Amino acid sequence: MTDSDSTAPDNAGVHVPPPLIYLTAFAVGMFVQRAVPRTLLPSGEARSAAVVLGVAWAVLTVWTMTCFRRAHTSVIPVKPTSALVIKGPFRITRNPLYLGLVLLYAGVSLWLNALWPFVLLLPLIVIIQTYAIAREERYLERKFGDAYRDYRRRVRRWI
Repeated sequence: MTDSDSTAPDNAGVHVPPPLIYLTAFAVGMFVQRAVPRTLLPSGEARSAAVVLGVAWAVLTVWTMTCFRRAHTSVIPVKPTSALVIKGPFRITRNPLYLGLVLLYAGVSLWLNALWPFVLLLPLIVIIQTYAIAREERYLERKFGDAYRDYRRRVRRWI
């Protein structure tokens, strides 16, 4: 950190756990789903798509967590980041855990064949990007400077 940033906390300042934000949006969607039931796809197709998304979520999440562990840095946004992780899934997306949560959210929506949680997915992504990702990016740029700016130029935010 630079001298002018010495009073800034050594974390991203994301105090509400992002998985809780995903869960809240899903709960709201399911509340609407119970009041106004609508399906997404024919049942068999929805379940098949859900399984594919669930497997993709699991693979991406395990891969990402392994990279964090190898880098000896925290995945928790209110803890300091000790290393800039740019290997593994971070070569494809700057936010593999958030992308994974999108896959899980969509997969569960499909498994339940529930339209309304799925409808809330796009506003949820905007909220996550505004609340969590933007703060994390500012923190990483403050902490890692040119190394993070170079990484940000090379790798897309989502995919």
